Formats: sequence, structure tokens, C-alpha cells
Amino acid sequence: MKYRSRTEIISMILDSVTVGTTKTKIMYKAYLSYTQLKEYLSLLEESGMIGYEKGTQVYRITEKGRKFLKLSIEIDDMVSSKPEETLAKITI
Repeated sequence: MKYRSRTEIISMILDSVTVGTTKTKIMYKAYLSYTQLKEYLSLLEESGMIGYEKGTQVYRITEKGRKFLKLSIEIDDMVSSKPEETLAKITI
């Protein structure tokens, strides 16, 4: 697997918790070790991007997390698009 930025990893985690899921499923979907997972979940909870439901042991994305994920996808689309498409988007 190629090197991933912190933003890419966070986006993968947020994408995996959009419907609510457990630590194990997040770990597999985001390709993280358990140690990495704990660090990122802690960071995302503290920043208010995900929430944890103690009764069901499920993590869910918050509104702030949805905004981050949406912006991350938009930026990725801009960066990965063809140069002509990017120029067209900039001049609009």
C-alpha cells in the first residue's frame, strides 16, 4: 500500500463510520493497525468529528465530520481531475 497522508486516513475512517460501525470494521476498512486506530479515534472524538455510542459500541460520524469528508472529497476531485477541467473550475 502506498503512503497515505493523515487527511486520507481520516477521510477513510469518516467514510467507514457514516452508517455507524465498530472498531474492528473501521480498522479493516481503513487498513489500520489497532494502535493506529486508537490514536485516530481519539483524535476524531476530541475534535468532534465522530461520536461513540456506549450501549451499542458503535462509532458514528457527526455533522462536523460530514463537512470534513465532503470537503476532502471535493479537494481530491479537484487535484485528481485533468488540467483542463481544473482550469475550467477555477475560471468559473
